[in-house]
Amino acid sequence: MRFLAQSILLALLISAQVWLAALCVAQSRSGSEIYARFRDHLAEPQCAPDASERWREHFANTPGRMANSRDDVMPLFGYVVDTLIKFDLPTEFALIPFVESGYRPDAKSSDGPSGLWQMISITARGYGVPIRDGYDGRLSPVDSTQAAVRYLKTLYGMFAGDWRLAAMAYNAGENRILGALRRSGQQAHDVDLARLKDVPQITYAYVRKLHALACVLDEAHNRVQWRSAIDRQVPLLTDIKVPRGMNLESWAEREGLDVATLRRMNPAFGHGRVDNNRRVLAPESRAEQAFWPRDEIVFYVPATTVPDHGRSHVVRRGDSASRIALRYRVNTGELLRRNGLDESSILQPGMRLQID
Repeated sequence: MRFLAQSILLALLISAQVWLAALCVAQSRSGSEIYARFRDHLAEPQCAPDASERWREHFANTPGRMANSRDDVMPLFGYVVDTLIKFDLPTEFALIPFVESGYRPDAKSSDGPSGLWQMISITARGYGVPIRDGYDGRLSPVDSTQAAVRYLKTLYGMFAGDWRLAAMAYNAGENRILGALRRSGQQAHDVDLARLKDVPQITYAYVRKLHALACVLDEAHNRVQWRSAIDRQVPLLTDIKVPRGMNLESWAEREGLDVATLRRMNPAFGHGRVDNNRRVLAPESRAEQAFWPRDEIVFYVPATTVPDHGRSHVVRRGDSASRIALRYRVNTGELLRRNGLDESSILQPGMRLQID
């Protein structure tokens, strides 16, 4: 009888271990899976031969950021892709935060827009984002993504499911694009973008940027090294309500998560206090702590860069090569050469430059 009881107990323990292992797998995924979901839900999966070379060059460092385990981009990108798919929207829209903020939740512009999606306050408030003393929901990747996707859903329906018009309206406002359609005598369902009247060039460029960026990622996927680099486990992020009475630090320590990373991913709570009914972006379960490491490793080095060792600098708005070189007391020309750049290269916020 004792042997039978021990056998049953052993079987239960093994089953529990198998179940926990399965749970860990279910709560994480590889970057390859995220990229596959992105590709599977593109409205235009084929790269057009006339995709802008200028904007391809501008976003040339994006694949490296996605492959770099020290960068938050891949898990954030996965969260945005998941949210778009949930709302039945094309995943070209998941590229908007690259254009707007370099996928930095804490990005702020001098002219007012803030956060991952660089929303202005009137639009953000109109889609349910709280902005008040001590809390700017645009700096919450949860609040801002939910609002941005609802806004894009509205625009996508307004413009007959044409993702290009929806993206242009996100950039310039829906009234301007509706007026352009009306003045050119067109309808959204069969629009010829080239014939739209009174549309700013920067708004036309917005679509070219998104398509060029999709092409850059498509070309990166053709490289074995990049596919290998993104085929690593990353946390499956979700919005989680912090228990009443706990601040960000105490909750992170209880859950076994890295406090610095959690703060970086949730800059709306920079003071550490989490207001009632607010949600933070974090891994779905404590099992994810293994996939959100404190000591990260770089798996991928783009052909235009050198190995990521020594000092590095993450580009912020307003940075220039000469200003960065002066800060670190290095030669500007050498800084550009070390990172595969030249004097005509555009420094994109979020780019990581190797100093030495």
